Amino acid sequence: MLNIKSDLLLNSVGDLISATSAHNEHTILIVDDEINNLQLLKRTFRNKYKILTASNGLEGLETLKRNIDNISLIVSDHKMPIMEGTKFLEEANSIAPDVIKILLTGFSDVEIITDAVNKCNLYQYILKPFNPEELQEIVKNGLDKFDLASSKSLILKDLKELFYKTIKSIASALDAKDPYTHGHSMRVTLYSIILAKELNIPQAQLEMIETAGLLHDIGKIAIPESILCKPGKLTDDEFLIMKTHPINSEKLIASIKKLDDIVPGIKHHHERWDGRGYPDNLQGENIPYHARIIALADTYDAMTSTRSYRKALDHEVAIAEIEKCAGSQFDPNLAKEFIAIQDIIKAAKENPEEYYLKYSTLYKEIK
Repeated sequence: MLNIKSDLLLNSVGDLISATSAHNEHTILIVDDEINNLQLLKRTFRNKYKILTASNGLEGLETLKRNIDNISLIVSDHKMPIMEGTKFLEEANSIAPDVIKILLTGFSDVEIITDAVNKCNLYQYILKPFNPEELQEIVKNGLDKFDLASSKSLILKDLKELFYKTIKSIASALDAKDPYTHGHSMRVTLYSIILAKELNIPQAQLEMIETAGLLHDIGKIAIPESILCKPGKLTDDEFLIMKTHPINSEKLIASIKKLDDIVPGIKHHHERWDGRGYPDNLQGENIPYHARIIALADTYDAMTSTRSYRKALDHEVAIAEIEKCAGSQFDPNLAKEFIAIQDIIKAAKENPEEYYLKYSTLYKEIK
Protein backbone atom coordinates (compact mmCIF):
# COMPACT_ATOMS: atom_id res chain seq x y z
CA MET A 1 0.00 0.00 0.00
CA LEU A 2 0.99 3.60 -0.51
CA ASN A 3 2.98 5.09 2.35
CA ILE A 4 2.38 8.84 2.26
CA LYS A 5 5.01 10.75 4.24
CA SER A 6 4.18 14.08 5.85
CA ASP A 7 6.42 16.01 3.43
CA LEU A 8 4.89 14.47 0.28
CA LEU A 9 2.79 16.99 -1.65
CA LEU A 10 0.19 15.64 -4.05
CA ASN A 11 -1.08 18.41 -6.29
CA SER A 12 -4.50 17.04 -7.14
CA VAL A 13 -7.03 14.33 -6.42
CA GLY A 14 -6.01 12.78 -9.73
CA ASP A 15 -2.39 12.52 -8.54
CA LEU A 16 -3.61 10.96 -5.33
CA ILE A 17 -5.67 8.34 -7.12
CA SER A 18 -2.88 7.57 -9.58
CA ALA A 19 -0.32 7.25 -6.80
CA THR A 20 -2.51 4.82 -4.87
CA SER A 21 -3.50 2.83 -7.96
CA ALA A 22 0.14 2.39 -8.89
CA HIS A 23 0.63 0.46 -5.69
CA ASN A 24 -2.62 -1.51 -5.78
CA GLU A 25 -3.46 -4.22 -8.30
CA HIS A 26 -7.20 -4.37 -7.79
CA THR A 27 -9.04 -7.60 -7.14
CA ILE A 28 -12.68 -7.98 -8.18
CA LEU A 29 -15.04 -10.59 -6.75
CA ILE A 30 -17.69 -11.76 -9.24
CA VAL A 31 -20.68 -13.69 -7.89
CA ASP A 32 -23.13 -15.32 -10.31
CA ASP A 33 -24.79 -18.75 -10.38
CA GLU A 34 -24.94 -18.89 -14.20
CA ILE A 35 -21.69 -20.19 -15.65
CA ASN A 36 -22.08 -18.31 -18.94
CA ASN A 37 -22.56 -14.97 -17.17
CA LEU A 38 -19.62 -15.75 -14.91
CA GLN A 39 -17.36 -16.46 -17.88
CA LEU A 40 -18.52 -13.31 -19.69
CA LEU A 41 -17.75 -11.18 -16.66
CA LYS A 42 -14.35 -12.82 -16.26
CA ARG A 43 -13.50 -12.11 -19.90
CA THR A 44 -14.64 -8.50 -19.47
CA PHE A 45 -12.16 -7.80 -16.66
CA ARG A 46 -9.41 -10.43 -16.81
CA ASN A 47 -6.81 -8.29 -18.59
CA LYS A 48 -7.09 -5.42 -16.11
CA TYR A 49 -7.75 -6.88 -12.68
CA LYS A 50 -7.31 -9.97 -10.56
CA ILE A 51 -10.54 -11.96 -10.62
CA LEU A 52 -12.11 -14.11 -7.91
CA THR A 53 -15.40 -15.91 -8.54
CA ALA A 54 -18.20 -17.51 -6.57
CA SER A 55 -21.34 -19.29 -7.76
CA ASN A 56 -23.63 -18.22 -4.91
CA GLY A 57 -23.87 -15.75 -2.04
CA LEU A 58 -22.59 -18.05 0.71
CA GLU A 59 -19.56 -18.97 -1.35
CA GLY A 60 -19.08 -15.27 -2.10
CA LEU A 61 -19.07 -14.39 1.61
CA GLU A 62 -16.47 -17.06 2.35
CA THR A 63 -14.30 -15.79 -0.52
CA LEU A 64 -14.65 -12.22 0.76
CA LYS A 65 -13.63 -13.19 4.28
CA ARG A 66 -10.57 -15.07 3.03
CA ASN A 67 -9.48 -12.16 0.81
CA ILE A 68 -10.81 -9.19 2.76
CA ASP A 69 -7.54 -7.23 2.55
CA ASN A 70 -7.35 -7.57 -1.24
CA ILE A 71 -10.84 -7.21 -2.69
CA SER A 72 -11.69 -3.70 -3.91
CA LEU A 73 -14.99 -4.28 -5.72
CA ILE A 74 -17.82 -6.83 -5.94
CA VAL A 75 -20.07 -7.49 -8.93
CA SER A 76 -23.02 -9.68 -7.98
CA ASP A 77 -26.02 -11.05 -9.79
CA HIS A 78 -29.34 -10.62 -8.00
CA LYS A 79 -31.40 -13.73 -8.74
CA MET A 80 -29.37 -16.63 -7.31
CA PRO A 81 -30.25 -19.77 -5.35
CA ILE A 82 -29.37 -20.09 -1.66
CA MET A 83 -28.96 -16.32 -1.21
CA GLU A 84 -30.17 -13.48 -3.42
CA GLY A 85 -27.76 -10.77 -4.49
CA THR A 86 -29.25 -8.06 -2.28
CA LYS A 87 -28.93 -10.26 0.81
CA PHE A 88 -25.39 -11.26 -0.17
CA LEU A 89 -24.34 -7.62 -0.65
CA GLU A 90 -25.98 -6.65 2.64
CA GLU A 91 -23.92 -9.31 4.44
CA ALA A 92 -20.82 -8.28 2.46
CA ASN A 93 -21.34 -4.67 3.52
CA SER A 94 -21.26 -5.65 7.20
CA ILE A 95 -17.94 -7.43 6.59
CA ALA A 96 -16.28 -4.93 4.24
CA PRO A 97 -18.18 -1.61 4.13
CA ASP A 98 -15.50 0.15 2.07
CA VAL A 99 -15.56 -2.34 -0.81
CA ILE A 100 -17.44 -1.04 -3.87
CA LYS A 101 -20.63 -3.02 -4.61
CA ILE A 102 -22.40 -3.38 -7.98
CA LEU A 103 -25.62 -5.33 -8.48
CA LEU A 104 -26.61 -6.97 -11.78
CA THR A 105 -30.33 -7.61 -12.20
CA GLY A 106 -32.74 -8.55 -14.94
CA PHE A 107 -35.59 -6.84 -13.08
CA SER A 108 -36.14 -3.08 -12.92
CA ASP A 109 -38.00 -3.47 -9.62
CA VAL A 110 -38.00 -0.22 -7.63
CA GLU A 111 -38.32 -2.05 -4.30
CA ILE A 112 -35.32 -4.27 -5.04
CA ILE A 113 -33.24 -1.29 -6.11
CA THR A 114 -34.27 0.81 -3.09
CA ASP A 115 -33.58 -2.09 -0.74
CA ALA A 116 -30.14 -2.62 -2.28
CA VAL A 117 -29.18 1.04 -2.08
CA ASN A 118 -30.30 1.40 1.55
CA LYS A 119 -29.03 -1.87 2.98
CA CYS A 120 -26.01 -2.72 0.83
CA ASN A 121 -24.29 0.64 0.45
CA LEU A 122 -24.72 -0.03 -3.27
CA TYR A 123 -22.51 1.89 -5.69
CA GLN A 124 -24.62 1.11 -8.77
CA TYR A 125 -27.13 -1.37 -10.16
CA ILE A 126 -26.97 -2.50 -13.82
CA LEU A 127 -29.80 -4.01 -15.81
CA LYS A 128 -29.20 -7.13 -17.90
CA PRO A 129 -28.24 -7.58 -20.60
CA PHE A 130 -25.31 -5.26 -19.97
CA ASN A 131 -22.86 -3.64 -22.36
CA PRO A 132 -19.35 -4.88 -21.44
CA GLU A 133 -17.74 -1.53 -22.30
CA GLU A 134 -20.23 0.40 -20.17
CA LEU A 135 -19.69 -2.05 -17.32
CA GLN A 136 -15.91 -1.59 -17.61
CA GLU A 137 -16.34 2.17 -17.30
CA ILE A 138 -18.62 1.82 -14.27
CA VAL A 139 -16.14 -0.53 -12.59
CA LYS A 140 -13.25 1.82 -13.36
CA ASN A 141 -15.13 4.74 -11.77
CA GLY A 142 -16.01 2.57 -8.78
CA LEU A 143 -12.36 1.64 -8.29
CA ASP A 144 -11.38 5.31 -8.53
CA LYS A 145 -13.83 5.98 -5.70
CA PHE A 146 -12.32 3.09 -3.71
CA ASP A 147 -8.80 4.47 -4.26
CA LEU A 148 -9.84 7.95 -3.18
CA ALA A 149 -11.44 6.63 0.01
CA SER A 150 -8.35 4.51 0.73
CA SER A 151 -6.06 7.48 0.15
CA LYS A 152 -8.11 9.64 2.52
CA SER A 153 -7.73 6.97 5.18
CA LEU A 154 -3.98 6.87 4.61
CA ILE A 155 -3.72 10.64 4.84
CA LEU A 156 -5.78 10.73 8.05
CA LYS A 157 -3.58 8.01 9.53
CA ASP A 158 -0.48 9.91 8.49
CA LEU A 159 -1.80 13.14 10.01
CA LYS A 160 -2.57 11.31 13.26
CA GLU A 161 0.97 9.95 13.29
CA LEU A 162 2.39 13.41 12.63
CA PHE A 163 0.21 14.92 15.39
CA TYR A 164 1.21 12.19 17.86
CA LYS A 165 4.92 12.54 17.12
CA THR A 166 4.71 16.33 17.37
CA ILE A 167 3.00 16.17 20.77
CA LYS A 168 5.57 13.62 21.99
CA SER A 169 8.43 15.80 20.74
CA ILE A 170 7.07 18.87 22.54
CA ALA A 171 6.71 16.90 25.77
CA SER A 172 10.24 15.51 25.46
CA ALA A 173 11.70 18.97 24.71
CA LEU A 174 9.95 20.35 27.76
CA ASP A 175 11.23 17.60 30.05
CA ALA A 176 14.74 18.14 28.70
CA LYS A 177 14.82 21.66 30.17
CA ASP A 178 15.29 20.10 33.59
CA PRO A 179 17.34 16.88 33.87
CA TYR A 180 15.39 15.97 37.00
CA THR A 181 12.07 15.87 35.14
CA HIS A 182 13.20 13.61 32.28
CA GLY A 183 10.22 11.45 31.25
CA HIS A 184 7.84 13.27 33.62
CA SER A 185 5.24 14.15 30.99
CA MET A 186 5.11 10.60 29.63
CA ARG A 187 4.79 9.07 33.10
CA VAL A 188 2.05 11.51 34.14
CA THR A 189 0.24 10.65 30.92
CA LEU A 190 0.71 6.94 31.52
CA TYR A 191 -0.69 7.03 35.08
CA SER A 192 -3.58 9.21 33.88
CA ILE A 193 -4.66 6.85 31.09
CA ILE A 194 -4.26 3.78 33.31
CA LEU A 195 -6.65 5.37 35.81
CA ALA A 196 -8.98 6.57 33.05
CA LYS A 197 -9.20 3.09 31.50
CA GLU A 198 -9.96 1.56 34.89
CA LEU A 199 -12.81 4.08 35.14
CA ASN A 200 -14.12 2.91 31.71
CA ILE A 201 -13.86 6.39 30.26
CA PRO A 202 -14.92 6.48 26.56
CA GLN A 203 -12.30 6.23 23.82
CA ALA A 204 -12.60 9.86 22.66
CA GLN A 205 -11.98 11.10 26.20
CA LEU A 206 -9.01 8.76 26.59
CA GLU A 207 -7.40 10.50 23.62
CA MET A 208 -8.10 13.88 25.21
CA ILE A 209 -6.60 12.81 28.54
CA GLU A 210 -3.52 11.39 26.84
CA THR A 211 -2.94 14.57 24.83
CA ALA A 212 -3.55 16.74 27.89
CA GLY A 213 -1.15 14.62 29.94
CA LEU A 214 1.63 14.96 27.40
CA LEU A 215 1.14 18.75 27.27
CA HIS A 216 0.10 19.44 30.87
CA ASP A 217 3.31 21.35 31.64
CA ILE A 218 3.81 23.03 28.27
CA GLY A 219 3.46 26.43 29.94
CA LYS A 220 6.74 25.84 31.76
CA ILE A 221 8.48 26.69 28.49
CA ALA A 222 7.94 30.32 29.52
CA ILE A 223 9.37 29.83 33.03
CA PRO A 224 13.02 30.95 33.44
CA GLU A 225 15.39 28.01 33.86
CA SER A 226 16.84 29.69 36.95
CA ILE A 227 13.48 29.03 38.60
CA LEU A 228 12.56 25.81 36.83
CA CYS A 229 15.88 24.12 37.68
CA LYS A 230 16.59 25.79 41.03
CA PRO A 231 18.15 23.21 43.38
CA GLY A 232 16.64 24.66 46.54
CA LYS A 233 13.28 25.89 47.72
CA LEU A 234 11.64 28.63 45.65
CA THR A 235 11.11 32.07 47.14
CA ASP A 236 7.55 33.40 47.34
CA ASP A 237 8.11 35.54 44.25
CA GLU A 238 9.64 32.64 42.35
CA PHE A 239 6.73 30.41 43.30
CA LEU A 240 4.29 33.03 42.00
CA ILE A 241 6.10 32.91 38.66
CA MET A 242 6.04 29.11 38.68
CA LYS A 243 2.28 29.19 39.32
CA THR A 244 1.74 31.01 36.03
CA HIS A 245 2.55 27.95 33.96
CA PRO A 246 -1.09 26.70 33.69
CA ILE A 247 -2.15 30.10 32.34
CA ASN A 248 0.84 30.04 29.99
CA SER A 249 -0.32 26.62 28.80
CA GLU A 250 -3.81 27.93 28.10
CA LYS A 251 -2.40 30.82 26.05
CA LEU A 252 -0.13 28.54 24.06
CA ILE A 253 -2.85 26.04 23.22
CA ALA A 254 -5.77 28.44 22.73
CA SER A 255 -4.81 29.16 19.12
CA ILE A 256 -4.85 25.46 18.12
CA LYS A 257 -8.48 24.56 17.48
CA LYS A 258 -7.79 20.81 17.50
CA LEU A 259 -6.68 21.15 21.13
CA ASP A 260 -9.64 23.18 22.44
CA ASP A 261 -11.07 20.24 24.38
CA ILE A 262 -7.89 19.56 26.34
CA VAL A 263 -7.41 23.11 27.67
CA PRO A 264 -9.49 22.58 30.89
CA GLY A 265 -7.51 19.46 31.84
CA ILE A 266 -4.23 21.31 31.38
CA LYS A 267 -5.18 24.66 32.88
CA HIS A 268 -6.66 23.23 36.07
CA HIS A 269 -4.42 20.29 36.98
CA HIS A 270 -3.10 22.25 40.00
CA GLU A 271 -6.51 23.00 41.46
CA ARG A 272 -7.33 21.32 44.77
CA TRP A 273 -10.52 19.61 45.86
CA ASP A 274 -10.75 22.01 48.84
CA GLY A 275 -10.42 25.09 46.61
CA ARG A 276 -6.91 26.06 47.69
CA GLY A 277 -5.23 25.31 44.36
CA TYR A 278 -4.45 27.50 41.39
CA PRO A 279 -4.93 29.30 39.03
CA ASP A 280 -8.67 29.83 39.74
CA ASN A 281 -9.23 28.32 43.21
CA LEU A 282 -11.81 25.94 41.79
CA GLN A 283 -13.36 23.55 44.29
CA GLY A 284 -14.77 20.03 44.22
CA GLU A 285 -16.66 19.02 41.09
CA ASN A 286 -16.16 22.48 39.59
CA ILE A 287 -12.67 21.26 38.75
CA PRO A 288 -12.75 19.62 35.28
CA TYR A 289 -12.78 15.84 35.58
CA HIS A 290 -9.73 15.33 33.36
CA ALA A 291 -7.79 17.84 35.45
CA ARG A 292 -8.58 15.88 38.62
CA ILE A 293 -7.20 12.71 37.00
CA ILE A 294 -4.01 14.43 35.82
CA ALA A 295 -3.56 16.07 39.26
CA LEU A 296 -3.32 12.65 40.90
CA ALA A 297 -0.90 11.33 38.30
CA ASP A 298 1.21 14.50 38.41
CA THR A 299 1.52 14.47 42.20
CA TYR A 300 2.33 10.76 42.32
CA ASP A 301 5.11 11.18 39.75
CA ALA A 302 6.47 14.26 41.52
CA MET A 303 6.69 12.34 44.78
CA THR A 304 8.26 9.20 43.28
CA SER A 305 10.84 11.05 41.16
CA THR A 306 14.21 12.35 42.34
CA ARG A 307 14.39 16.12 42.29
CA SER A 308 17.33 18.50 42.74
CA TYR A 309 16.24 19.20 46.32
CA ARG A 310 15.27 15.68 47.46
CA LYS A 311 15.40 11.99 46.64
CA ALA A 312 12.42 10.08 45.26
CA LEU A 313 9.90 8.80 47.78
CA ASP A 314 8.99 5.13 47.83
CA HIS A 315 5.80 4.07 46.06
CA GLU A 316 4.19 3.11 49.36
CA VAL A 317 4.94 6.52 50.90
CA ALA A 318 3.43 8.29 47.90
CA ILE A 319 0.28 6.15 48.03
CA ALA A 320 -0.07 6.86 51.77
CA GLU A 321 0.19 10.59 51.06
CA ILE A 322 -2.52 10.37 48.36
CA GLU A 323 -4.76 8.52 50.82
CA LYS A 324 -4.08 11.19 53.45
CA CYS A 325 -4.91 14.03 51.03
CA ALA A 326 -8.07 12.49 49.55
CA GLY A 327 -10.88 14.97 50.07
CA SER A 328 -8.53 17.92 50.60
CA GLN A 329 -6.08 17.97 47.71
CA PHE A 330 -7.65 15.23 45.58
CA ASP A 331 -11.08 14.11 44.45
CA PRO A 332 -11.78 11.44 47.11
CA ASN A 333 -13.41 9.01 44.68
CA LEU A 334 -10.58 9.26 42.16
CA ALA A 335 -8.01 8.93 44.91
CA LYS A 336 -9.75 5.75 46.08
CA GLU A 337 -9.65 4.34 42.53
CA PHE A 338 -5.98 5.31 42.15
CA ILE A 339 -5.11 3.53 45.39
CA ALA A 340 -7.12 0.47 44.31
CA ILE A 341 -4.94 0.07 41.19
CA GLN A 342 -1.68 0.92 42.89
CA ASP A 343 -0.07 -2.40 41.88
CA ILE A 344 -0.57 -1.52 38.19
CA ILE A 345 0.69 2.02 38.83
CA LYS A 346 3.81 0.68 40.57
CA ALA A 347 4.51 -1.76 37.74
CA ALA A 348 4.09 1.06 35.22
CA LYS A 349 6.47 3.27 37.21
CA GLU A 350 9.13 0.57 37.06
CA ASN A 351 8.71 -0.01 33.31
CA PRO A 352 7.07 3.10 31.83
CA GLU A 353 8.07 2.55 28.18
CA GLU A 354 6.53 -0.91 28.00
CA TYR A 355 3.34 0.15 29.80
CA TYR A 356 2.96 3.28 27.72
CA LEU A 357 2.90 1.22 24.51
CA LYS A 358 0.34 -1.05 26.15
CA TYR A 359 -2.01 1.69 27.40
CA SER A 360 -1.54 4.53 24.91
CA THR A 361 -4.59 5.32 22.78
CA LEU A 362 -2.85 7.73 20.41
CA TYR A 363 -0.04 5.25 19.70
CA LYS A 364 -2.50 2.49 18.83
CA GLU A 365 -4.46 4.86 16.57
CA ILE A 366 -1.53 5.17 14.18
CA LYS A 367 -0.61 1.47 14.10
